Amino acid sequence: MTIRTVTRIIPARATSDGAGVKLKRSIGQSNAARHDPFLMLDEFFSDEPADYLAGFPSHPHRGFETVTYMLEGHMLHEDHLGNKGHLRDGGVQWMTAGRGVIHSEMPQQEAGRMRGFQLWINLPAAEKMQAASYQDIPAANIPQLTLSEHSKATLIAGRSKINGIDAIGYINGEDGKELSTDPVYIDLRLSAGEGADVMLAKAHNAFVYVYEGSVIIGDEHIANNCSALLSPGEQLKVSSPKGARLLILAAKPIGEAVVQYGPFVMNSSEEIEQALQDYRDGVLAIA
Repeated sequence: MTIRTVTRIIPARATSDGAGVKLKRSIGQSNAARHDPFLMLDEFFSDEPADYLAGFPSHPHRGFETVTYMLEGHMLHEDHLGNKGHLRDGGVQWMTAGRGVIHSEMPQQEAGRMRGFQLWINLPAAEKMQAASYQDIPAANIPQLTLSEHSKATLIAGRSKINGIDAIGYINGEDGKELSTDPVYIDLRLSAGEGADVMLAKAHNAFVYVYEGSVIIGDEHIANNCSALLSPGEQLKVSSPKGARLLILAAKPIGEAVVQYGPFVMNSSEEIEQALQDYRDGVLAIA
């Protein structure tokens, strides 16, 4: 059994996106800070309405998937396909941009806390021009795994074992669909002094993002608001002396060239130019 170790730590940097929403970005803060097939991970967390009220007005995407996981707050997704989804506490929106989608994500609250994450997962070249699709997953549909009295795992996607217990997420698991990158997405809560053994496919690229407290993986201490890239292996051993919350993300690497221009992620500059032209011509999102 090969145990995964930390190969790189990427502290999140403060930035903004959309119409000025304040974020912390770890994965994706530069081209060198990706982890195939993961392109970007943003955390948004604020009690100040001015930090999030402007939201993400209508904008395009092509060539990848977006996963928005809301811990606290209320956001409305609307897109050119007529999809409309209210993202609330604990809910997830999984969007495959494919050939193209034009959507908005706008806060539906005027005060209070807005907290969550957006993850971008690349698509292989053969799937980048598929038709766009969208899933709105309320918190009640997402499996929970109790590890102890105060430790639990929220199983958003994929299949694994945690402390020897089968852990089957909603996406690529309970919903019966198979995504080619075979993603695993787990939100793990550890109480003080506890840990978890998480089984992952050996060849999958994986990382963790700590968003409360701190954790220990091997000899490395991972602080709050840091991503830790992991070596290949079948087993992740993570512990937290004082308690923590972290995301565990793993997926099959694609191994293809990545060319990104803002909301478009393709395999060549020519394909990016075509995406820009399609957007200008109003045909980006036409199947």
